[in-house]
Amino acid sequence: MLSFDLIILLIVFAMLVTFFIFEVFALEVTAMAATAILLLFNVISVDDALSGFSNKAVITIGAMFILSRSLVKTGFLEVFADFMYTHVGKNKWVTIATFLLIVSILSGLINNTAAVAIFIPLAINLCQKFHISPTRVLLPLSYAAIFGGTLTLIGTSTNLIISDFIEQQGLTPFSIFEFTKVGSIFMVVGIVYNLIIACFFLPSRAIVSSLTQKYHMNKYLTEFSVKEDSILIGKNIGDLDLSEKYEIDIIKLLRKDKTISVNLDSHTIRHGDVFLVQINVKNIIKFKNEMNVSLLSEVKMNQEELEGKNHVLVEALVTQQSSLIGRTLYQFNFRTKLSSFVLAIKRQNELLREKVAHIKLKFSDTLLILVPRNKINKLKSSLDFVVLEELDLHLRYERFWWISVIVIPIIMLLSSIEFISITKGAIFAVVIILALRALSIQEAYQSINWTVIFLLAALVPISVAIRNTGADQLLGDLIIQIANFLSGFSSSTYMVYLSLLYSVTFILSAFMSNAAVAIILAPIGIYLAAQLNIDPRPFLIAICFGASNSFMTPIGYQTNLMVYGPGEYKMKDFIIMGLPLTIIFWFIAMKLIPIYWPFISV
Repeated sequence: MLSFDLIILLIVFAMLVTFFIFEVFALEVTAMAATAILLLFNVISVDDALSGFSNKAVITIGAMFILSRSLVKTGFLEVFADFMYTHVGKNKWVTIATFLLIVSILSGLINNTAAVAIFIPLAINLCQKFHISPTRVLLPLSYAAIFGGTLTLIGTSTNLIISDFIEQQGLTPFSIFEFTKVGSIFMVVGIVYNLIIACFFLPSRAIVSSLTQKYHMNKYLTEFSVKEDSILIGKNIGDLDLSEKYEIDIIKLLRKDKTISVNLDSHTIRHGDVFLVQINVKNIIKFKNEMNVSLLSEVKMNQEELEGKNHVLVEALVTQQSSLIGRTLYQFNFRTKLSSFVLAIKRQNELLREKVAHIKLKFSDTLLILVPRNKINKLKSSLDFVVLEELDLHLRYERFWWISVIVIPIIMLLSSIEFISITKGAIFAVVIILALRALSIQEAYQSINWTVIFLLAALVPISVAIRNTGADQLLGDLIIQIANFLSGFSSSTYMVYLSLLYSVTFILSAFMSNAAVAIILAPIGIYLAAQLNIDPRPFLIAICFGASNSFMTPIGYQTNLMVYGPGEYKMKDFIIMGLPLTIIFWFIAMKLIPIYWPFISV
């Protein structure tokens, strides 16, 4: 008979998975709510509920966010990558292969999303150079970053979480290069596969062209001139309720030889003023007649006309740690802070052009922004955005910049020779970076992806509850029953268990956080190994690799979402490219895991 605690946990678990898949709330909110419910019903103790915030893996992941940011800030990675792939010859596919290899290797050293954020602009630059569609390069870029995550212990948060879990069971944790042999095979096979599929099967959907054309802005941008008898004359722009009544946003005020785009609300309208506006087409004639203004052009404008001398039109991606997520541009006071204007938002396959300032932003949204040329560096340096088509390839020789370049390789080296644990090394490295002011405290705070930290910290207690309530036994016994049924199709019972665990992991990871999947399945892997009286490492390694086998859906991995909009992908692209790759990696994993992590009786 099921205990009360187990019933509560199973209900919470079902709700957790459902809410994760359908994104009812933010992931970290869902996870923390689940932990709070378990605490309320005394399924876990207060100490258990708070254990995630003192978890070594969570602390290490937070430290690696800071170290990754300090390295990215130097500009070294962009310069290094640009140098490497521009010196391998003129063949476009050789160059792209080199580019993907660099992405994979660097993703084994820094956070995957940080790597993709760096390399999306470089990838688009490559596409311009070789006259190929970004659709053919950006998804392979995301996959290459995922391959890189399987190279090292710090390549992905999943590896660190499982390693810490093993240590809690009294076993030897994973070494820094534990995954490298199999991960490098995944990487090589994956890159070759990427090139074949990209060359022959991915469509040339996205084009590197005028951003006004890409966002279909021509129908919504126009100019009005204020007539001599217009009722607007003598009124302050800020006093007019134009946005609400006519769904109109004033982008620029052109007054004789002056262009005004900042603090528009304080300006008094004069005869002859020309307004560049964004307006709903249905309201153009209404506004023209009621305000007695002249419509200067029925269709306005191409990118060159819109930018002019003082402004530039850019496309920017909302990052995972952006402070705009869940907020509107109006709430963020975007126009005042950056003196810039957002013309449109792309959200996956949806193009949003009306009441843009009042749309709550999400991770991976891409914004079409008209920004003053003297503000572009401020926009590019912001952790809220990745500017997709503006490259700045030079080293930034700031205070002790070289420390940021060498610190991650040094702690990996020291960890590999067991001189220091990766957690101690990461913490010590952060202290050095901050003490030498290679990174400010404020930059350190901003560099941490708090969504990931709170998500993991909230999931760790759920893993404790799975063990304490016997849910690991219940779910493990279910897998045993399935394995017994399938054992007639395999000569090795162990391989059936391994295959099942790997398959369950990558299927769940296609629809919810891979770290969440790993934390939930790790206790089950331990239980299965105990039932079979074997070393649990093969099963836990299978969970690590399975959780990184997230190729079939855009929500399976954060990097997939990052390239979804810029690459103009559709769901079928992920299935066409991701499903065969998932099967190939499953086959490789089933062959290699038992070789490098054999089923040893204990």
